[in-house]
Amino acid sequence: MSSLARWCHRHRLAVVLVWVGLLLALGAGVGAVGSAFGNSSTSQDTDSARAAALLQRASNSAAGKSGRVVWQLNGGKVVEPTAERTMTVALEHIADAPGVAAVTSPYTPLGKGQISKDGKTAYATVTFDRDVSDARIDHVKELATDPGTARLHIALNGQAFTVNPEPNPVADVMGIILAFIVLLSVFRAVWVAALPIITAVVGVGTSAVAVILLSHVITLSSTTLTLGSLIGLGVGIDYALFIVNRHRGNLLAGMSGAESIAKALNTSGRAVVFAGLTVVVALLGMLTLDVGILNGMAVGAAVTVLLTVLAAVTLLPALLAMIGPRVLRRTERREQAGQARRQSANRPGLWGRWALRVQARPKVLGLVALAVLAALALPTLSLRLGAADDGNLPTTSTNRQAYDMIADGFGPGFNGPLVLAVQVPTAADRTAEAKLVTSLEKVDGVASATAAPLKEGQTVGVISVVPTTSPQSAATSDLIHHLRDDVIPRAEQGTSMKVYVGGVTASNDDFASVLMGKLPVFVLVIAALGFLLLTVAFRSLLIPAVGAVLNILSIGVAFGAIVVVFQYGFGASLLGLGAAGPIESFVPILVVGIMFGLSMDYQVFLVSRMREEWAHTGDSHRAVRVGQAETGRVIAVAATIMVCVFGSFVFGGMRVISEFGVSLAVAVTLDALLIRMVVVPALMHLCGRANWWLPRRLDKALPNVSVEGPADEPAQPQRQARDQQSVTLAGRGR
Repeated sequence: MSSLARWCHRHRLAVVLVWVGLLLALGAGVGAVGSAFGNSSTSQDTDSARAAALLQRASNSAAGKSGRVVWQLNGGKVVEPTAERTMTVALEHIADAPGVAAVTSPYTPLGKGQISKDGKTAYATVTFDRDVSDARIDHVKELATDPGTARLHIALNGQAFTVNPEPNPVADVMGIILAFIVLLSVFRAVWVAALPIITAVVGVGTSAVAVILLSHVITLSSTTLTLGSLIGLGVGIDYALFIVNRHRGNLLAGMSGAESIAKALNTSGRAVVFAGLTVVVALLGMLTLDVGILNGMAVGAAVTVLLTVLAAVTLLPALLAMIGPRVLRRTERREQAGQARRQSANRPGLWGRWALRVQARPKVLGLVALAVLAALALPTLSLRLGAADDGNLPTTSTNRQAYDMIADGFGPGFNGPLVLAVQVPTAADRTAEAKLVTSLEKVDGVASATAAPLKEGQTVGVISVVPTTSPQSAATSDLIHHLRDDVIPRAEQGTSMKVYVGGVTASNDDFASVLMGKLPVFVLVIAALGFLLLTVAFRSLLIPAVGAVLNILSIGVAFGAIVVVFQYGFGASLLGLGAAGPIESFVPILVVGIMFGLSMDYQVFLVSRMREEWAHTGDSHRAVRVGQAETGRVIAVAATIMVCVFGSFVFGGMRVISEFGVSLAVAVTLDALLIRMVVVPALMHLCGRANWWLPRRLDKALPNVSVEGPADEPAQPQRQARDQQSVTLAGRGR
C-alpha cells in the first residue's frame, strides 16, 4: 500500500485527472444510451407464481395495465342524478382518450357491482392498451380528477395509476451538508471536513453512472441508485476520514508529507481495503439466495462500495499531496513546528478517560451495555414481512385516498382479492369448480367468492376471493394458508381439477415466506464469514467469536428499530412515513449484508489499532486501552456522519429507503458507541492475553494478511514515552 501511496503522491495531478476523465467518460456514455432500469421477477417456485403463469398462458387479451377511478359524493350518494350525469360524461371522455382500451362504468349493467351497498362509493375500471405511453396515462388522470363539481371526491389507484414517490435529491445534499458540519465542528479545519466528502462524492458519482450503464447488462431496479448513494456516501466519507485522521496524526508526530501519506495508507488504508472488501463480499453473498430483486441491488451496492474504496486509496492520497500541511489547523502547524502541545501532554482526553474507565469497570459497563442492546433488539421477535401497498401511503396521496374509500365502501379485503387459477379439463371439473365456489363462500374470513363465466372450450377458470381483512393483515395470510392446506385439497379430491392461489396479495405473502425462511440461514452464514475473516486478519479465535456474536446483536438492533417505527407505527406519521404495516420483504436481507459490513468496519479499525499496539508491546490491557483511546474519537465521528447520511434518507419520500435509513442509523449509532466503545473493550480486558491466542497449527495454515501494516517495533525508551502519552494525545477530545 505504501508503494501505491508514493506513486499517487508523485503523480497527484495525473491521478485527479484520471478520476475526472473517468467520471466524464461514463457520464457521456449515460448521455448517449440512457438507462434501462426495470423490475426483475420476485417470484419463486410458489403457488402464486404457478397461478400467474397459468393465467398468463390462458389469456389471449391484448389489453395492458388497468386502474380504478374511485369517487364519493360529499353529503350524498353516488347514484344521485347530478353525480351520475357528471361522472358518466367524465368516463365517456376517458373512454375516447388515446391509449384507452375499455372503461367499465358502474352506471352500466356490466359494472352494476361497482357501487357499494350503502350507495356512497363507486368506482370505474379503466383498461389501457398494452404499450400505452406514460403521457397518455397522465392525460387520463387529468380527465378523471377534473369532473367539474366540488362535491365529488375523486381518487385513483391500481397498477396504471400508481404514483411512485420520486427519490428526493435534497436527502443526498442534506446528508453531505450535515456530514461537513460534523467534521468541521470536530476538527475545525476546512480541508479535513472537505476531503472525505470530496472523495466520497467522486466515488459515489462515478459508481452512479457506472450502475446506470450496468442496467443495460443486468436487470436493476431504479431503487438501486438511491440505495447505492445511501451506502456509498456513508462508507465513503468514513473510509476517507480514517485515512485523513491517521495522516494528521503522522504529521503531528513529525513525519514529512510523503512519508505520512505512505504510512497512513499502509496502516489505515489497509484497514479500509479490508473493511470495504468485507462489505462487498457480504453484499455479493446475497446472490446465493437467488432472488431477482436482491441480485440487482446487491451488485449495484457492491460496485458503489468498490469505487468508493478505490477513490479512498488513490484519489485521496493525491488530494492530500496537493494540499500539503493545510490538512492541519494553523495552531496544529505551529505545534508541528515545536511551539506548543507539551502543556497538555499529560492530561487525558475524553476518549482516553473513557478507555481508562472501561478498563477499571469492565464487568459492570459491559453488562449494562449488553442489557440495553438486548432490550432494543427484542422487537425483532415480532418481525413480520410483507409488502407496502396504498394503505401505507400518507393520507395526502390519491392512491391512499382511493384505497380508504374502497375499504370503507366494499370492505378492506376488496383492495387485495385472492385470484384462484383453476384448471378444469373436463366437464366434471367444471362442476367441481362450482362446488368449490360454494365452499369458499362458507369459509371464515371470506367476504365473497365469484367465478368468472367459462367460455366454450376454455379449460382455465378464475375465482375471485375477497377476504374480510386487509391485504397486509396477518389474518389474510392465515386465510391463504388455510385455503391451500385444507379447503382446496378437499375440493380437488376425486377430480383432475388443479387450483392455485394467486394474485398480488398471495404473491407478496409467498415472497415474504420464502425470504423469511432464508433469513436465519443467511444471518448464520454472514456470522461465520465474519468469524473467518477476523480470524485471518487478527490471528485470534476469541476476537472473531465475540465479533460474530456482536454483529448478530447489531443486526437485531437494526431489525428492532424498523419494527418499532414501521410495523408498530411509533413515530411513522411524525416522520411522514405513512401508516404502520409489515416490513418490505427484501429489506431485512439487505440490512443483514449492509450492517454486517458496517459493523465489521468499526471492528477492523478498532482491533487493528489494538493489534498494532499488541505487536509493539505485548501488553494486552495496554493494547486494548490505547487502541480504544486512539480510535474512539474517529469512530464516534464516523458513526455520527453515517447517522447524518442515513437519517437524511429517511425523509426522501420512499418508504423502502426510509426503512433502510431508520434501521441503519439506529444500529450504527449503538454499534459504534455501545458495542465498539464499551462491550468489545470490556470483554477484551476480561480475557487478557487470551484475546490473541491462536493454535500454532492453525496459525501456520491460515494465510498471512496484515490489516494494521507491518509491525514497526519501537525502542524501549520510545515505548515508555508512548505509555505516558498515547492515550492522552490521540484520545484528547478537541
